[in-house]
Amino acid sequence: MNSSPTGGRLSTLAAAYVIARRDFVAILFSRSFLFFLLGPLFPILVAGLAGGIGQQVRQNIDRPQLGIAMTAADIAAMTRARDDLAARLGQAVPELVTVKALAPGEAFDPAAAMKGAHTNLAALLSGSPASPVLTGPADRITQWQGLVEMMAAQSASDSPRIYPSVQSATLATSRADQTQGRVLTAQLGQTVLFLLTMLLAGMVLSNLVEEKGNKIIEVLAAAIPMDAVFLGKLFAMLAVSWVGITVWGLAGGAVWFAAGHSLNDFPVPAVGWPTFLALGVIYFSLGYLLLGSLFLAIGSMASTVREVQTLSMPVTMLQLLNFFFASYAMSRPGSTVELAAAIVPFSSPFTMLAHAAQDARLWPQAAAIVWQLVCVALFVRMGAALFRKRVMKSGPARGGQRRGLIARALTRS
Repeated sequence: MNSSPTGGRLSTLAAAYVIARRDFVAILFSRSFLFFLLGPLFPILVAGLAGGIGQQVRQNIDRPQLGIAMTAADIAAMTRARDDLAARLGQAVPELVTVKALAPGEAFDPAAAMKGAHTNLAALLSGSPASPVLTGPADRITQWQGLVEMMAAQSASDSPRIYPSVQSATLATSRADQTQGRVLTAQLGQTVLFLLTMLLAGMVLSNLVEEKGNKIIEVLAAAIPMDAVFLGKLFAMLAVSWVGITVWGLAGGAVWFAAGHSLNDFPVPAVGWPTFLALGVIYFSLGYLLLGSLFLAIGSMASTVREVQTLSMPVTMLQLLNFFFASYAMSRPGSTVELAAAIVPFSSPFTMLAHAAQDARLWPQAAAIVWQLVCVALFVRMGAALFRKRVMKSGPARGGQRRGLIARALTRS
């Protein structure tokens, strides 16, 4: 690509900057961009409300209870034993609900009582502490049998049972916990990177098809090199994407920290949070440029939105396969599979971000970034060549004086 001005025209880099500035300002101050920024916030809000309401419903309704039908003295003894165990075991001990206080020798049918008005009754305890009977589904009996035996043993004792205090030696974390936590951080980083790339890279298609439809692309082609149009649009959409990510990140971070959370709630990646986030920025930019160059080349071959959707579908599916490939490689660190996923340009950003969460060495990251920069340069150049060939089918525009006037007008705008 020529970067020096010839024949009164802007250089490729200068013209690319003009196009990038024009597209960036036009998109940033459009009404549709405001709705684009607000769009992802609505699903997050709905998911948060649904999760909070669902948790409250589960707390209020889905709380299984253990019914008891014994004599009043046995019920009191079992209740004291249950409260003592609950103080030590917490929510593992079910709530004890009195179904009926029986008179000595009174007959009682547990199966019939289970069909009564107690809606949250999961099982029924009858008999006596010396010979308890647990009636209910097989899974509840398996879950609560040991607890019932402990309660019965505790209630049958004349003196309170003494539980020895356990001395503890606490470690900050174990090696297994650290490895598992870093895998979780790697998976989270890969998923966020993939979703952001696929969500934002598609914007270049609609922008290009719109300008092809209203002939703006022909005016630009008459003024500046098509390579500059390609580069300008690609980097303008990258800048717009970073504006969106910044807004979403600040809004989400404010809500997250206001709720009392912090990054310490997540397992710390091997390279540390500052380096991990910086690598996320780099890998998103490189992955976006790779995918965006393909989408721009595809957009140059389409004249309608339907054609764009048809042509972009294979690329989207292939990118999904690349994400799965990188996810599989993450589970095999140091293997040939991980090396292959790091070399393939479209899976490399996902693979190396996950690698940063699991391995503290930085030289593999530097090597991967250099390799991805080379791939970006090659794909951008090939995409620009295809873009120039498809958009300018009639050959290069003529009229040097007219091109110079339009170029100077674009520069002043």
